[in-house]
Amino acid sequence: MTLLLEVKDMTMQFGGLTAVSNFNLRLNKGEIVGLIGPNGAGKTTCFNVITGEYIPTKGQIVFYISENVNGQIVSKEIDITRSRPDQITKLGIARTFQNIRLFKNLSVLENVLIANHLNVKSNFLTAAFKFPAYQREEREMREKSLELLKELGLEKFKNEKSSSLPYGLQRRLEIARALATQPKLLLLDEPAAGMNPQESIELMNLINQIKEKFDLTIFMIEHHMPVIMGVCERILVLDYGITIAEGTPKEIQNNQKVIDAYLGVETIA
Repeated sequence: MTLLLEVKDMTMQFGGLTAVSNFNLRLNKGEIVGLIGPNGAGKTTCFNVITGEYIPTKGQIVFYISENVNGQIVSKEIDITRSRPDQITKLGIARTFQNIRLFKNLSVLENVLIANHLNVKSNFLTAAFKFPAYQREEREMREKSLELLKELGLEKFKNEKSSSLPYGLQRRLEIARALATQPKLLLLDEPAAGMNPQESIELMNLINQIKEKFDLTIFMIEHHMPVIMGVCERILVLDYGITIAEGTPKEIQNNQKVIDAYLGVETIA
């Protein structure tokens, strides 16, 4: 297995509150790994640290990229612990959010086009004067954006405002926008939130589809247990910021600590 991301003893404190304590994670290339736990367990905080929204109080985050050196593929370690969100995205880590963050007054296509600009090679001068190189890049970005929308079943909505889409399609659009940054690692924060059972089944199919199509590793938070158990190979469980279990879906389902965390422990007088 090829290691892609490693989180080592990460702790995140806010004043006197410890949101996450000594969190460890190893993600291998091509995996789908889940992160679950009760509300307030620290799951989204983990995502925010990995993607540079927060700088951890303690610990280290390492991202592994492959480079071609003299015809040989070598792995390179990059410490992203204190990197900015834009730097982390450029390296190949993209995410969606628990609360959908689309550009609501822009069209579906424009939302994806904006994300494509992350990898533009043209500078301000070539863009301002619309040099041929920039116009060529613009055409390529549009073609790639349309292809992404087609892949995610959104092509017919390309000219509609993103805010006019049904909730489930807005979730798909957010995933399309993340994919436009050409990630190696995709973080999904509660992608099934607010979906009905049929939409959840379609989401599971979509996650497996984009993983294969775009050669992705996926790390996801989800409260919808049929989704997390249906697509993940491994699952980590947080409770009050502490990892209380890790294993296969079957192992997690039968773990007494996990059952207690979700259902509570009966107090015997």
